Amino acid sequence: MNNTMSKLTLQTEGDTHVVVTRRFAATPEAVYRAHTDPELLKKWLLGPEGWTMPVCVNEARPGGAIRYEWTNGKGGGFHLTGKYLELEPNRRIVHVERMHLPDPTPDNHVETRFDPDGAGTLMTMRMTLPDAQTRAAMLATGMEQGMEASYVRLEGLL
Repeated sequence: MNNTMSKLTLQTEGDTHVVVTRRFAATPEAVYRAHTDPELLKKWLLGPEGWTMPVCVNEARPGGAIRYEWTNGKGGGFHLTGKYLELEPNRRIVHVERMHLPDPTPDNHVETRFDPDGAGTLMTMRMTLPDAQTRAAMLATGMEQGMEASYVRLEGLL
């Protein structure tokens, strides 16, 4: 597998958007399922090495709840809450989320698309934040590295 299949790109758009794209050598159905099945999410959506997700609530339906709790096993941890707005099975997910670090961050509206791309899938995640300051704070967390670590793990599962 070449590096272009496993690299995340992150770009900003306007003052409030972040667009993340990544290709996976798997079908849109498989990549979508990995984003909505709690048992699969607990195996890959972990960020840097050493973290686990003991709590994973993922009600993949419009209005359904999302709650992910992470721990590093050393007393460190944080969680995310959110809600699904729209789902088009195997194609598109729209949800809103906030991180609790421990105070909740402003809402992040996220649209994720899963488009067929040759033998694989091009995933495009478009985040909309309330303002430029919120976006800058989010980007400053090093989220790009954590996301890519998770996606490398996801590729191993697919």
